[in-house]
Amino acid sequence: MTAPLIGVLALQGDVREHLAALAAAGARAVPVRRPEELAEVSGLVIPGGESTTISKLATAFGLLEPLRARVHGGMPAYGSCAGMIMLADKILDPRSGQETIGGIDMIVRRNAFGRQNESFEAEVEVAGVTGGPVPGVFIRAPWVESVGAAAEPLATYDGHPVAVRQGRLLATAFHPELTGDHRVHRLFTEMVLAVG
Repeated sequence: MTAPLIGVLALQGDVREHLAALAAAGARAVPVRRPEELAEVSGLVIPGGESTTISKLATAFGLLEPLRARVHGGMPAYGSCAGMIMLADKILDPRSGQETIGGIDMIVRRNAFGRQNESFEAEVEVAGVTGGPVPGVFIRAPWVESVGAAAEPLATYDGHPVAVRQGRLLATAFHPELTGDHRVHRLFTEMVLAVG
């Protein structure tokens, strides 16, 4: 079985940690900054960081429309924290001019769990991930206000969905790449392999 080539959107955020987690999960991982690099990958991780900044940089780098085209065309994508916001069809409280890639029929609330100094870690049971709870690092994390019929919540915390899957798209409000536990990245790598 050939390791899939998975990109990490390398505009801002914890790119290095996702590259390392994907490699540990059996993928070939590369940074993606340009449309031609995006065209070469079989799947894409959109890392945490600041969703407004990622949105603006994707526009400035000419990547926003190619990202939308690939995601809506069926390329598997996984977003953590800010990446979850980028994959949401709607943001409850967007910043002025903030855009998303979309693809998951959900409404998210930015910074829902509080500011930077209210960051925390929690054990999260994620459907489809075996071996017990996943350690979740929540840093200025969003939560999902509501999901449409096509989206499936995989995990909840404090009464709100914090992991959602819709077809080939996966999103978590937390950062598994910061924990040394690569099971969420393994799940995503398997999603990419299933597409072929």
